Amino acid sequence: MRHIAVIGSGPAGYYTAEAAQKRWGEDVRVDVFDMLPVPYGLIRFGVAPDHQSIKGVTRRYEQVALSENVRFVGNVAVGRDVSIDELRQLYDAIVLATGAPHDRKLDIPGEDLANVYGSAEFVGWYNGHPHFAELDPDLSGRHAVVIGMGNVALDVARILAKTETEFEGSDIVEHALDMLKAAKFQTITIVGRRGPHQIMMTPKELGELAMLQRASPRVDRDDLPDEAEDLLLEPGLRKSVSHLRSFAAIPEDLHAEKPIEINFDMFASPKALHGDGKVQSIEIERTEVTHGRAVGTGETYRIPADLVVSCIGYRSSPIPDVPFDERAGRFANDEGRILPGLYCVGWARRGPSGTIGTNRPDGYSVVDRIEEDMESGALGRKGKAGREGFDALAQERGLDIVTFRDWKKIEEAEEAAARSGSPREKFVDIEAMIRAKG
Repeated sequence: MRHIAVIGSGPAGYYTAEAAQKRWGEDVRVDVFDMLPVPYGLIRFGVAPDHQSIKGVTRRYEQVALSENVRFVGNVAVGRDVSIDELRQLYDAIVLATGAPHDRKLDIPGEDLANVYGSAEFVGWYNGHPHFAELDPDLSGRHAVVIGMGNVALDVARILAKTETEFEGSDIVEHALDMLKAAKFQTITIVGRRGPHQIMMTPKELGELAMLQRASPRVDRDDLPDEAEDLLLEPGLRKSVSHLRSFAAIPEDLHAEKPIEINFDMFASPKALHGDGKVQSIEIERTEVTHGRAVGTGETYRIPADLVVSCIGYRSSPIPDVPFDERAGRFANDEGRILPGLYCVGWARRGPSGTIGTNRPDGYSVVDRIEEDMESGALGRKGKAGREGFDALAQERGLDIVTFRDWKKIEEAEEAAARSGSPREKFVDIEAMIRAKG
């Protein structure tokens, strides 16, 4: 019997469990650990609450999770409740699927001013992550700035711009919805260092900006390259740029009909945040793109900013005694192998890139690495205690493990508490989750 521990219950974790099932059938036992009592990681806390169709992938993970040889071990924090070394004594292989839960820093003056947030915490706030539920951003100002040119920046801008009725069918948490309903923004500026041909935004997410009830997207025509140059782009990016061109063509009278403008400020590199205790403006240097890189021109200007959300990327959490690549913000690995018996997948392996589906080949390839190491004898002794050994350790330490069936009770309670038109009202603190499982 093979015993595998997967640390993290998001897409990368469950794709790894699925791959192990398909490779070894009944000859494997997989324990999927999560520090929270609820599964699905990025799907629950990262995917925008108004993108419910994307969250449907959890049905696939549920099929894996409810099988006999895969178990969800929630409410157990590796590093706090049990160490990696202890798990390595119990399991044949440990797979780190911890994602990249921390924001990359802007590293500019004024970053520590009030009402400046990273996207991990801000998105976590409106998605009900227990660690960020009490964030309490001030949304009373007139001007918001979102830094970044990827889909997360689009998500944040869209959430800030939506009306209450536009949130119907979403699972945005009530505390965030109440504050967003009272928001007074007139401008939401999306700032990016490079130009239209370097954006990381996908067509679907860009297209949604044109359908907002009270907000209108604006692009400066002078920022757009000659249309003939679009022919050199791959099809997805070409379609995204076509959306930017359509935004630039919106007549001024149509802009005037909507109270919020979503401005794309491209070729713009943030240099400093200014304010007296709380952010009031952002200083920006104009850039030009040379060989794909943004190069400062020395020309600077300021725009007002009552709220700043930085969406420039994420970093994994280092774990004691596990080799970590500080520059890349992920675990040091060779095609998913950190050391024989210790592996990583998803953002913990690659850094924050790709879609949810990108994690599937990661899970399957890491199972190949595990099998190679098993066959070569690199994993050492056989006959490890696995699940039974961990359960004995958990009982000894008084750990309150949440199983997948416990999670289903939590889920039922969230669905029962949903406001009209919403699929669920998430619990936003761990104690409430534990109580709901009974």
